[in-house]
Amino acid sequence: MKVDGGIGFGFEPSLAGEMAKEQERLGYDGVWAPETGHDPFIPLALAAGVTDRLELGTGIAVAFARNPMTLAMVSNDIQLLSKGRFNLGLGSQIKPHIEKRFSMPWSHPAKRMREMILAMRAIWESWNNRTKLDFRGEFYTHTLMTPFFDPGPNQFGPPKVFLAAVGELMAEVAGEVADGVLVHGFTTERYLKEVTMPALENGFKLGSKSRSDFQVSYPAFVVTGITDEQKEQAAMLVRQQIAFYGSTPAYRPVLELHGWGDLQSELHPLSKAGEWVKMGSLISDEVLNTFAVVCDLDQVASQLKERFEGTVDRISFYAPYHLDPDQWQSIVAGLR
Repeated sequence: MKVDGGIGFGFEPSLAGEMAKEQERLGYDGVWAPETGHDPFIPLALAAGVTDRLELGTGIAVAFARNPMTLAMVSNDIQLLSKGRFNLGLGSQIKPHIEKRFSMPWSHPAKRMREMILAMRAIWESWNNRTKLDFRGEFYTHTLMTPFFDPGPNQFGPPKVFLAAVGELMAEVAGEVADGVLVHGFTTERYLKEVTMPALENGFKLGSKSRSDFQVSYPAFVVTGITDEQKEQAAMLVRQQIAFYGSTPAYRPVLELHGWGDLQSELHPLSKAGEWVKMGSLISDEVLNTFAVVCDLDQVASQLKERFEGTVDRISFYAPYHLDPDQWQSIVAGLR
């Protein structure tokens, strides 16, 4: 299992390179940069120049806020800058954000995402193999590529494409046309194995691919600490994060698989009222322990292995609280 870190939450963009360099020193295999308060590509461009082996990925870039040509171009550039270490992680976001935040069209997200990735691949193909660009789809059409706008072949080839997926349709698309899946943190071990993996297998068949050609990346909720106070703080913050995701209608199927569908109905109106602390109090110990590994620091690696080894290829730590980097390093070493 590869172990990934992250850059991007609560940081100054100018520090991205140093953050990535430090995570390379600590032994991480890769880092993911999210699209939250900052652009996800700029930190990785900075990190590319100061790291040697660290894989660099967007986790995630909002696909439907862009188009295949702009995504193909920026991804090609970072693939060059990083000397072949870039992973393009894409996510659909939800309809209100696409329409109201980005003022972009929303329709048939799984079908549109499939076409977007195929369009990017056609663009990269035209640059790398000097073929005529002639992609014609339902949502995207790309038929013009003049020499002035053609960057030419990339000596490192196109980047790998990872697709964020919760529902079965998007997971199937990931299995068919992507190189990996970014499993959402709001995914239990059972949901991953009983819902996500079978959907990916369907996609592999459609794309004539094998499991060995594909990577499953999973951000595991972890509740740990050195002192009881640290553990209690970690548990409180992880409960609130689980509650936040659990309030979203699109994620209800995860709760329903465990017989907790009514919890989403309770959480949703509270989220509308901004009752984040109260929402966290509704996450029982049973729910917490199902979504998260809850244990002492020296047991985290073994418990993550017990849950996910053989299913997950890359793992990261979803921990919305502070823990000393060297303490995380001990977990990284234990996962080797």
